[in-house]
Amino acid sequence: MRPSRTRAKSSVTVARGKRAAAAAPRLSHNVYVIELAPAVLREARFRRRNPQYIDGQPCVYVGMTGLSVAERYANHKRGHKGNVFAGKYGKRLLPELFAHLNPMPYEAALTMERELAEDLRQAGYGVWQG
Repeated sequence: MRPSRTRAKSSVTVARGKRAAAAAPRLSHNVYVIELAPAVLREARFRRRNPQYIDGQPCVYVGMTGLSVAERYANHKRGHKGNVFAGKYGKRLLPELFAHLNPMPYEAALTMERELAEDLRQAGYGVWQG
């Protein structure tokens, strides 16, 4: 009868496990804000979504992307997978409202998009969130 051997984990398996546990989340996503022309206020859907809008405050679109922010803005403007308000009324990016937040992992970007949109709404902005 042969003696039984207990099989030890290979060093490769252990090393892979350590690497996977120590890996930081990929900073692959960005949030962004597009200034919308005031004419967007003529859109009933936009007005309904912004009952606390303060006259004179900017109107904006808030989104998130795995692309560069400039590339995503260009996609909106040409209608490629874009939001209708951002495409029709988008004037320019407002990096002063988002640049300090980027980049971040996907899950953080999902949360940050909602929080940033809500913060701007609370400040009286007209906001459409994508």
